[in-house]
Amino acid sequence: MDVAADCAAKGVDHSRDQLPQNLDSLANAMEELKHVYQDVKERVKREEQFQNKRTREVDAWLCSVENMEREVNELMVKSDIEIQKKCLGSCCLTNCRSSYKLGKMIREKVAAVAELQSRADHLDEVPVPLFRPAVYEMPMDLFDRVWRWLEDEQVGTIGIYGMGGVGKTTLLAKINNRVLKRNNEFDVVIWITVSRPGRIELVQQQILNILDVPDYKWKDRSQDEKALEIFQVLKTRKFLLFLDDIWERLDLMKLGIPPLNNQNKSKVVLTTRFQDVCHQMEVQKMVDVKCLGEEEAFALFQANVGEDTLNSHPQIPNLARIIAQECRGLPLALVAIGRALAGSTAPEEWKKAAQTLKNPSYESQGTFSALELSYDRLPSDTIKSCFIYCSLFPEDREICCDQLIELWIGEGFLDEFDHIHEARNQGGIIIEHLQHACLLDNGKSEKYVRMHDLIRDVALWIAGERGRKKKFVVQEEVELIEADEVAKWKEAQRISLWDCSVEELKESPSFLNLETLMVSCKLMSCPSGLFGYMPIIRVLDLSKNFGLIELPVEIDSLASLQYLNLSYTQIVKLPIQLEKLSKLRCLILDEMDLLQIIPRQLISKLSSLQLFSIFNSMVAHGDCKALLKELECLEHLNEISIRLKRALPTQTLFNSHKLRRNIRRLSLQDCAGMSFVLLSPHLQMLEIYSCSELRFVKISAEKEGPSDMVHPNFPSHQYFCKLREVEIVFCPRLLNLTWLAHAQNLLSLVVRNCESLEEVIGEGGGVAEIEQDLVVVFSGLKTLHLWSLPKLKSIHGRPLPFPSLREFNVRFCPSLRKLPFDSDTWASKNLLKIKGEEEWWDGLEWEDKNSAKLSLSPCFVPVRW
Repeated sequence: MDVAADCAAKGVDHSRDQLPQNLDSLANAMEELKHVYQDVKERVKREEQFQNKRTREVDAWLCSVENMEREVNELMVKSDIEIQKKCLGSCCLTNCRSSYKLGKMIREKVAAVAELQSRADHLDEVPVPLFRPAVYEMPMDLFDRVWRWLEDEQVGTIGIYGMGGVGKTTLLAKINNRVLKRNNEFDVVIWITVSRPGRIELVQQQILNILDVPDYKWKDRSQDEKALEIFQVLKTRKFLLFLDDIWERLDLMKLGIPPLNNQNKSKVVLTTRFQDVCHQMEVQKMVDVKCLGEEEAFALFQANVGEDTLNSHPQIPNLARIIAQECRGLPLALVAIGRALAGSTAPEEWKKAAQTLKNPSYESQGTFSALELSYDRLPSDTIKSCFIYCSLFPEDREICCDQLIELWIGEGFLDEFDHIHEARNQGGIIIEHLQHACLLDNGKSEKYVRMHDLIRDVALWIAGERGRKKKFVVQEEVELIEADEVAKWKEAQRISLWDCSVEELKESPSFLNLETLMVSCKLMSCPSGLFGYMPIIRVLDLSKNFGLIELPVEIDSLASLQYLNLSYTQIVKLPIQLEKLSKLRCLILDEMDLLQIIPRQLISKLSSLQLFSIFNSMVAHGDCKALLKELECLEHLNEISIRLKRALPTQTLFNSHKLRRNIRRLSLQDCAGMSFVLLSPHLQMLEIYSCSELRFVKISAEKEGPSDMVHPNFPSHQYFCKLREVEIVFCPRLLNLTWLAHAQNLLSLVVRNCESLEEVIGEGGGVAEIEQDLVVVFSGLKTLHLWSLPKLKSIHGRPLPFPSLREFNVRFCPSLRKLPFDSDTWASKNLLKIKGEEEWWDGLEWEDKNSAKLSLSPCFVPVRW
């Protein structure tokens, strides 16, 4: 039988006429699988809080689903092309053969998707994987001892001490997780990382932010006034204060912490490396966290290496025990080296590692040698450079992932990628790799990472070529750096200064080797002539120099500069000399409140510019339209973050396909007369303020190329897969936010002062098309704030699952009589806080009052004004 006859004999199942129907079946099957995938991922996130470990079975299943989705997308694109061919009415041999093959592939893919979904049924029988397992499981006797003290009303202060990397923070985190799970133990839980030096003002600032005290009550106030504000908030509340990484005595009274007594039953738990600090803090109970014993250490090492690697060769188990012994029971070193050697099946590699640890170089000893080995085994020079770079940030400071990746781009670490989006994706992969290698820690949210102070010390030591040179200069919180000290830095490759003051330089030093300069201090001006002696500098970060009012004209001498960040400065006018920076790729001008003038034709002359960010900065209204026109002329520009005021420049943005496509963060303010907003599917952050005529939001259906093609059989909410944060304030005519149904990965939503809003996800507006997929709407949402919405009755016509929601904040929404959650949400352990007026809470209507209200009452925090 020839191919044409075979096509007919097989029936219409594989014909081009039936391809759309078959594609519908595949798309539906893939969507069902993705729902299961999201459920498993959500379980991963939940279990991560409670420090369960991943299994290879679940990990492999997640990877299989991700690969399957890519394959299905490719098949969808090929099928689109086939459907559009013209010879449907004939039995063209070539086209019939193509249709037959496509039909067969689709049928196989449907079966493969179904098989993957059936495998998911067995995943409940195994532990849920974590993205990054905890460093190690803290011995239960330590945890139980501290927990008993926490429950003892006679104990107010608890100290946890031990050497760096031994697991003090892990123990503190486990206690914190247990407290949060129980919800009703304390009115407020505060976690502060103190580090050195423990400045009262910085600790106060963290506490006031956590307590949601409005800025106007404490910004620019004295230390005593801030202490009084903290005291007033905490004096009537049962609080738990965690103070992590204290290096010296911290006066709690100066912070504003009320005295601990049997009446308020509040607690303070601290960690420190030194027993003396526990005595100085007058703790009532303290525990010494010691290094692990030999068998415990070996068990931890084995767990991180993995059984497959350990059993791959008969010599490896003995070598593994030798290596574990050389880590001296320190969990941080055991985990880092264990993960570095995971997958290494050649005995020679293990012998080399053991020899390195047994006979370290004269510069490194003990823990340094162990962590140095973990660094040496990173898979590429790029990842090594990115890791070392993190040591430029202050000790225990949370590092913004976006900022870190942008710096890596400026340094040229990600030059193999032409497009900023691709470079960002690769930067994210590198961060994940460093987290899994235990060389970076998670921050307080997914936006941030931090570097353990012990690992940071090792990174700085490696940066100086293992102690032989001072290639990195990192200074933080130094009252006065003398000019003679600055002169000693002339050989430095990278310099970063944080919260320091520098003595006035009588003459400009020469920095011929300097590639990076990061200054975040009280800089009022740049020393004259300074930039004339930095011939190869690539990165200049002057952000958060709040007193800096101008740049010197000799900035045009920085011919090699690729990254310039002036955010949070008081600069009023950019110097025209910036136009000489022909290699500049990243220009960041965020939060510049006084910026008024950007010289005409300056931006359009930055021919290499790829990333331009002027988010939340004051640019003169008349310049916005001209600025957009200049940006449109830049050939290589592929990422923009901007705030626009008034409707005219906003319309210029909407009318430009290139600009719209490249917007990453967009803020619209005071756009009177603007009735609708046209958004790109590539948007990641949106803010809309005081747009009095705004009624609707529309979605542009543009596509950049094959990687962005979305098959019509897939739900349209995939268009907004990148959108993470939305804030909409003072839009009185806005009828609904139904378009948010397309933003399945949204993390934060704030809606305030929208008088006409009755429902967030309303009827119509395309929602009917994805009604069966509403399970994914808000599936990743972590925070939801609804303020001053007098007509708001519901989020949607029926309750929705909010599997990731941690905080729900409601104020002045009198018509919202029911919570928007389904039973799965209020029964989950993720929801930690519901904030609102007591009158509103008491007046809520409940479908199942006994179960729902009983479960959610511990989460409710009444608003106190």
